[in-house]
Amino acid sequence: MTSKEIRQSFLDFFASKNHKIVPSAPMVIKDDPTLMFTNAGMNQFKNIILGNDPIKYSRIADSQKCLRVSGKHNDLEEVGHDTYHHTMFEMLGNWSFGDYFKKEALAWAWEFLTEVLKLDKDRLYVSVFEGNPAENVPFDQEAFDIWKQYVSEDRIILGNKKDNFWEMGDQGPCGPCSEIHIDLRTDAERAKVSGRDLVNADHPQVVEIWNNVFMEFNRKADGSLEKLPAQHVDTGMGFERLCMAMQNVTSNYDTDVFTPLIAKVEEITGLKYTNNQQPTTSNQEKINIAIRVIVDHVRAVAFAIADGQLPSNTGAGYVIRRILRRAIRYGFTFLNTKEPFINKLVEVLANQMGEFFPEIKSQQQLVTNVIREEEASFLRTLEQGLQLLDKVVAETSGKEVSGEKVFELYDTFGFPKDLTALILKEKGYTFNEDDFEAELQKQKARSRAASEVATGDWHILVDGNVEKFVGYDQTENEVKITRYRKIDSKKDGILYQIVLDATPFYPEGGGQVGDKGHLYTHEGVVEI
Repeated sequence: MTSKEIRQSFLDFFASKNHKIVPSAPMVIKDDPTLMFTNAGMNQFKNIILGNDPIKYSRIADSQKCLRVSGKHNDLEEVGHDTYHHTMFEMLGNWSFGDYFKKEALAWAWEFLTEVLKLDKDRLYVSVFEGNPAENVPFDQEAFDIWKQYVSEDRIILGNKKDNFWEMGDQGPCGPCSEIHIDLRTDAERAKVSGRDLVNADHPQVVEIWNNVFMEFNRKADGSLEKLPAQHVDTGMGFERLCMAMQNVTSNYDTDVFTPLIAKVEEITGLKYTNNQQPTTSNQEKINIAIRVIVDHVRAVAFAIADGQLPSNTGAGYVIRRILRRAIRYGFTFLNTKEPFINKLVEVLANQMGEFFPEIKSQQQLVTNVIREEEASFLRTLEQGLQLLDKVVAETSGKEVSGEKVFELYDTFGFPKDLTALILKEKGYTFNEDDFEAELQKQKARSRAASEVATGDWHILVDGNVEKFVGYDQTENEVKITRYRKIDSKKDGILYQIVLDATPFYPEGGGQVGDKGHLYTHEGVVEI
């Protein structure tokens, strides 16, 4: 099955179980102070689960774009170096809001995987929560008993809080979960070591594909748990991993989710990607990692921009810029790409995913332009920064680089500190994070001082509230100054603010920029 067919079969199956099929929420979150990005399928339903919003549909299914690069769920360091972690990924999900619970959720998960998709039951393992007495959460006997109807007990694994108690973040809805894992190794490998022993052990071919979360609690700000008003089911199945299982390959990057993007990188660079079933040299492995990083990261960056988040120096925008700069550097160092090229992958992505996610098609030109500009900007300083880093490493005694030098790379050349850390790690070095933070705080203090403004008193020239706007009818007018004041700015020097009695100048506001023009006096011309 193609990835499109796999996604559609999931939605069709849950539509047959009376689920409302809804579109993916944006990956960028604007109205939740606890999250920057959608990191799980349940984010858009958080207020329903908490009981704050009404339940419009008690059963829902979707495929949600997710991004995991910061906070509690952060997979960035693994991306590219293994074959199954991603920054952006799709999460297939089915939901019950106060309707069905564990019995139906687990039965339907098993039915879809083994009867609809025909996955081999002998390759599947399941896990249930072992309990946590410290928080008064018991062993999940109910899930254990349900699974015994479908698999032998030796295929049911007891999981701890880390693996089998799901939480969105430090606060919010949470609960015990039951995972389904698949063993994609060869028969010979399976005969030597049981898949059961490799579950949750970071084996690239023994991976979790589906997590059934039973939302029963809310994690409060003080860390305590309280019962939710109703019990909900929140499931998430890793779309890319499911495609790997269905397309009989051993890497997510060998599925048709990524192969069109990889083919485009090969075409642009003239280099070849080899899958993990082929023998490889150390140099070829560096090329493979770089290509995986780039095709993964372009998806995250492109969809974030399409959802309205441009790269910037703060907040969510900085996260997107970091991801893109990581990809640019991998291309520069390992694929010898000295000109912008990642933007050329956007067309492939839009053609591939635009049918299901129309925003990437409608915003294709914007996304392409923004990525091209970002590439050009960083490439102008990347080579200089890398040369400086090489010099710093050469002058370093021991294996720890000065945090001040890492800050200089950040401040002067735009190197995010985690990118510098990655490059240093490749060379066998670390850096002093405390020194870096100290330099960052000094810069913030300098910035605050530079922006300090001393504002003088208003000098009144015409009494009364006589100011009016005449710009709807005319663009020029004879005016008087009604008042003025002096401003002493450390950043911009001495400035004056003036107020006019009948001005044609429209001020900035309501989504419009302020007017520009000139004020003519007998002593000269002032630019406004």
